[in-house]
Amino acid sequence: KKPSPFCAHCPGKEETVLHYLLDCQQYCRQRHVLTSTLGRKASSLSFLLSDSNATPHLTRFVNTTGRLRQTFGEVPLPRKPPD
Repeated sequence: KKPSPFCAHCPGKEETVLHYLLDCQQYCRQRHVLTSTLGRKASSLSFLLSDSNATPHLTRFVNTTGRLRQTFGEVPLPRKPPD
């Protein structure tokens, strides 16, 4: 079966990183947790993808959605660097 570029939950919408993280209605509950933790910054794709403070929260979002589990399995949380 050929992979589709479209979101399985949002008819006619391409499943881009932006759509998955910020727009897909399937993941509203998980996104709410992300926003509750990170505040307004949770709506910034560049913040989510580049700020080390966002990484553990984004990893939890990815794991709780289950969207990438079949491909990558459970994504491990980043380790804190030793002091």
